Amino acid sequence: MKRRAFISLLGGAAAAWPLAARAQQVGKIPRVGFMGNSTAALEANLVGPFRESLRELGYQEGRNIVIEYRWAEGKYERFPALVAELLAVPVDVIVTAGTPATLAVKNATSTVPVVMIAVGDPVGTGIVSSLARPGGNITGLSSIAPDLEGKRLELLREVIPKLSHVAFFLNPLNPFHAVSMQQALA
Repeated sequence: MKRRAFISLLGGAAAAWPLAARAQQVGKIPRVGFMGNSTAALEANLVGPFRESLRELGYQEGRNIVIEYRWAEGKYERFPALVAELLAVPVDVIVTAGTPATLAVKNATSTVPVVMIAVGDPVGTGIVSSLARPGGNITGLSSIAPDLEGKRLELLREVIPKLSHVAFFLNPLNPFHAVSMQQALA
């Protein structure tokens, strides 16, 4: 199974889990909030497989599940208002794509279940207390292991022995990028 398909299936299953408990309520259509750091077009690689995984679990958007999308469009200062919108809907679960989106939801609610996908270092950025026992209302997947940054540079030096400079392109507003840079420099 391809990595992206596996992550999407796991994310879809995790998002659907709280909905199963509510499925016994006749007539209630579950609402899922989906919060992304950028735009729908840029996050299509996550949203498409997410929708497909929900379909495989028997959920069809617009028929027996509603998904409320909110996009920060790279403007992280928008997160508090976007999260407030989702909580006002209200949604049964929130799926977050990326570290900034997940931190924004974490800061806004401790009761609505949150499923994170594509989060770099949930422990190092304070999203969860540990991977084994995340605690609180947040669970999900970590996409990148920051402790491997040094190893990645080591492998790059093996492939390009005369390597003297490496450029890092980081978003200073994304807390994971700071953690990742620290690990790379260590």
